[in-house]
Amino acid sequence: MTDEPLDPRERTAIIRDSLGVGVATGAYGVGFGAVSVAAGLSVAQTCALSLLVFTGASQFALVGVVASGGAPISGALTALLLGTRNTLYGLRLAPLLKLRGARRALGAHVLIDESTAMSVTRTSTEAARVGFFATGVSIFVLWNLATLAGAVAGNAIGDPRTYGLDAAVGAAFLALLWPRLDRRRNRLVALAAAVVALATVPIVPAGVPVLAAAGVALLAGVLTRGAER
Repeated sequence: MTDEPLDPRERTAIIRDSLGVGVATGAYGVGFGAVSVAAGLSVAQTCALSLLVFTGASQFALVGVVASGGAPISGALTALLLGTRNTLYGLRLAPLLKLRGARRALGAHVLIDESTAMSVTRTSTEAARVGFFATGVSIFVLWNLATLAGAVAGNAIGDPRTYGLDAAVGAAFLALLWPRLDRRRNRLVALAAAVVALATVPIVPAGVPVLAAAGVALLAGVLTRGAER
């Protein structure tokens, strides 16, 4: 990682890609808004979750527990469990982005899967920061606008999966991951993590499969520390 100035053309390309990810991911906030209101939360509560929590998977986990008749505290604990992966992201990005003060606080709030993926592949600190903030802020804005639209529209928009928005989010994240699979070791780690996640889905609470997959990646990193990349 270098501290070299960022070329304007590279900056433009990073921002363009980040906005593309922001549109694909943020649009699915419509689905969260509709599902949350259908689960019994008010429009204000739904919007507050997107503004303050801003971790899509955790938000869906919380309203899923509430919708199935679970206690709100159970939903909150499930959401917290799923969101712990962001702590691992923070450990990786803190020395990479080198943020201080207000920018560090803002960075903590937009620390999600997509903003992490758009920064860790960069070769300079400035490029990593541009990718991180352009992705995180664009998703935050669009996710919250889409949440409001979905919450107000409620059941009128039907099942969000009908429009393929859930597939768009998965496709966007796969596109972010793809450049990291250029080495055989990375492909094997990704495959092992996917197998572990799929195997644990039927037998553990929501959120645990994601943590188990992250554990595979961490274990691989420890075992191969110092190896040639």
